[in-house]
Amino acid sequence: MTASQAPGWLDGLQEAVWLVDEGSLRILYANAAAQVLSGLPAAAMAGASVLSLAATPQDHAFWAEPAAVIAQGIHSHTLLLRADGSLLPVDRRVVRVPMDASSGTMFMLTMLDRSVQEATERELETLLSELRGTLDSAADGMLVCGLDGSIRAFNQRLAQLWGLPQELLVQRDDAAVYAYMRSQVQDERAYSERLASLAREPAQESNDIVALRNGTVLELRTVPQFSRGEPAGRVFSFRDITRQAEIQASLRLAARVFESSLDAIFIADSQHRILRMNPGCERLVGPTAKSFEGRMAASLFGGNLDAAFMEQVLEGWAQEGFWEGELWLPRDNGAYCAVQLSWVALRDDEGRLVQSIGFMRDLTLQHAAQKRIEELAYSDVLTGLPNRLLLSQRVDTAIQGARQSDTGFAILFLDLDRFKIINDSLGHPFGDRVLQLVAERLQACLRQTDMLCRLGGDEFVIYLHGGGAEVAESVARRILDDMLKPFMLDGMGFSIQCSIGMSLYPQDGATLDELIKQADTAMYRVKERGRGSYGFYQPQMNANLLSRMQMEHAMRQALGLGRMAVHYQPQVNMLTGRITGAEALIRWTDPEFGAVSPGQFIPLAEESGYIVTLGAWVMEQAVREAAVWMHGGTPIVISVNVSALEFRQPDFVDRITRLLAVHQLPPTLLELELTETLLLQDAQEMEQRLRVLAGLGIGLAIDDFGTGYSSLAYLKKLPLHKLKIDQSFVRGLPDDEGDRAIVSAIVSMGRALHIEVVAEGVETPTQQAVLQQMHCDHYQGFLCAPGLPADAFRALLAQQPRPVKAKGRRRPVQG
Repeated sequence: MTASQAPGWLDGLQEAVWLVDEGSLRILYANAAAQVLSGLPAAAMAGASVLSLAATPQDHAFWAEPAAVIAQGIHSHTLLLRADGSLLPVDRRVVRVPMDASSGTMFMLTMLDRSVQEATERELETLLSELRGTLDSAADGMLVCGLDGSIRAFNQRLAQLWGLPQELLVQRDDAAVYAYMRSQVQDERAYSERLASLAREPAQESNDIVALRNGTVLELRTVPQFSRGEPAGRVFSFRDITRQAEIQASLRLAARVFESSLDAIFIADSQHRILRMNPGCERLVGPTAKSFEGRMAASLFGGNLDAAFMEQVLEGWAQEGFWEGELWLPRDNGAYCAVQLSWVALRDDEGRLVQSIGFMRDLTLQHAAQKRIEELAYSDVLTGLPNRLLLSQRVDTAIQGARQSDTGFAILFLDLDRFKIINDSLGHPFGDRVLQLVAERLQACLRQTDMLCRLGGDEFVIYLHGGGAEVAESVARRILDDMLKPFMLDGMGFSIQCSIGMSLYPQDGATLDELIKQADTAMYRVKERGRGSYGFYQPQMNANLLSRMQMEHAMRQALGLGRMAVHYQPQVNMLTGRITGAEALIRWTDPEFGAVSPGQFIPLAEESGYIVTLGAWVMEQAVREAAVWMHGGTPIVISVNVSALEFRQPDFVDRITRLLAVHQLPPTLLELELTETLLLQDAQEMEQRLRVLAGLGIGLAIDDFGTGYSSLAYLKKLPLHKLKIDQSFVRGLPDDEGDRAIVSAIVSMGRALHIEVVAEGVETPTQQAVLQQMHCDHYQGFLCAPGLPADAFRALLAQQPRPVKAKGRRRPVQG
């Protein structure tokens, strides 16, 4: 079927439609909506496999089913791989449809864009979560019901007030909840009748007192819940007024309104003079409450209220019979208390003002709650620092001001170096407290006009008001110096190092997001150069990051394209001069980058995790080549570097064992080179794995010994066979006294512990002679040969006479 043969009405559908050949699963036709949804023209999709639209393993598995299974159809939510590489959530259907009157059947694939729906669902989920948090933070017990009485929600305070059993909290049984609440009320009949009355009048509001059997007295306030102007449910609010009820019990001879009200109430005459206050009002006003009797009620709120206030009150009385608003009530201690005043006019039958009653409610807690909400919206919960939202507002204001005054400012992006070690070793609670200490110390380094913001984790951003490069550099130095001072927590002293990247407005960016991005890039470069310092953003940095991305992409393709190779550098016995081993070295030659140094791409592989794939490939190549040497009559030990990430893989030991078995290479001819840092991480687990490997007969060597965290303890405890002296110490021989002392100490240490020692980077006969004089066992380096391709290394092996008897590996030290 072609586009011209397809029904024309398909292009009129909003739903994306593809017609798919049943046998080949190739697209026969795509309608206009399919072109828009996929981002591909119909001509490009025609003839393409339907798998080009599949973005998930489940979709691939579905289309791999027999035609009879696919014909059963499917309706599901999945992802569509668009032309630009993005993934689009869609609602997908597949059905079998007739092709035409005589040509059999085909599959019709239809999709609808669900991105807006999913975004809406996520927004609703967030809103519901926030509403639930608000509900649970309320001081009153809240119960929300539908018109039919079904329970929609209730908060923890309700469960506490009523003592709801745990089983009612974890299962949905509205009838059981209502029955339990009725059983807790002293007057079940009156309570049930009141609820029935409210159910008959959905728009009714009420305020009742409910006494529980346990002595608790609750104020029940209920209001209808409206949707589009119609009652849709009811909200019950229960407040514990046990204490208030006890106080009011002694005032039963007073007016009923005084007895039952929780509000502060005053009564004024027709001239607005105070006649009486209830106890609640006296408590709210304070000790001087009695002095207000006979005075104008407006004087409660200070002497500065002008005549306009009473004009507003009188206007409210005339229109609605009451006036309501927020006022500030002076207190005896000089402070002010926010109150909600509802002032009601009482008139006689002829409409003359007789009295007025004022109801006041203390808004202190409400204002405090509102302030807390604002703090949470604009601050970091852990440290109390401003969050990104508040920082964004501050920077937006600064940008507006900078445009008018032609001034700039600086953004500092700060990251704590190796903070993960603290969290992993001492726990996240301890790490959180450390972050609080760090926040305090950073804040002390800034001016009041600056702003410190925590982005999350151990990342902080600093806004320096009106600061240029000199100010930014000065602050960065001050921060680095202060951070080096010891921290004390729980009697433990420790230090924290940080790295800082800096960007300047306007030269490095026009928005906060751009400035943070550039400062982050500068900070990343600082970490690359050794951490614990600061640096400004330079435009070239983005180019360097792009270059790194391109190199990582090329590295990941290199194996499949045959651009990686393993070379072998000989290890020579110092006394006999014979080649006794070889170190496998990975080499990469790229058409664009040329011969790429391992020092350049190995760290990149370690950062990205690709080192596991590279390491596995090098291991397999090395083991295969060592088996070739052995079967060719020249068995020597092959030494392979193992990264920390590769060594931690759960199947590492099993994979090595399988490789040796497949290539029939004795374990004694394989040696693994490990770093000192790896041996100190997860020491117990590492020791167990090392002993398994040593038990198999595999040799274990420490690479670049002396450059890490050298420790006699692990040398004695772990089953190690060999130490490799880093070439940085060998390079200074024989003239550098420090290098001579270090090399001599390492050789002596190895001989004392019965561990063989190999010197790396030997380039001159003089260096060899000095090492031989020190009784070093082996050496490798350009003096013998650089890393050689496999065929060149075999030729080098063939040039030396065969040994009379193979020399076994020295037994490892066992802890």
